[in-house]
Amino acid sequence: MAHDDKGAVAPTITFDDFLKVDIRVGRVIEAEPFPEARKPALKLKIDFGEEIGIKKTSAQITRHYTPETLIGRRVLAVVNFPPRQIGPVMSEVLTLGVPDADGEVVLLAPDQDVPLGGRLY
Repeated sequence: MAHDDKGAVAPTITFDDFLKVDIRVGRVIEAEPFPEARKPALKLKIDFGEEIGIKKTSAQITRHYTPETLIGRRVLAVVNFPPRQIGPVMSEVLTLGVPDADGEVVLLAPDQDVPLGGRLY
């Protein structure tokens, strides 16, 4: 997950640009260690509901999360990036998070129980 540690504001975009990014809510249904990754990471399978289905990804989220604490957790992810090979894993979505005070990823999630596949707007 690439991010700007300085928190610089990105260039201005239009609302139409924003609409091109398809961010959906999913539920983690599988999580396991990813020892082949260059940086500590976990492999995830996330269920986005009937329309999108189950997608695979990996995430550098080992500081705050274990496989056991992720199962059943709702997360937000970009679902319309092209798949990307990360070691032996074909990452199909980008799970979203923000940095804590030490720069470690904290996952984004809705604060209420919402249907899987719901699109951010």
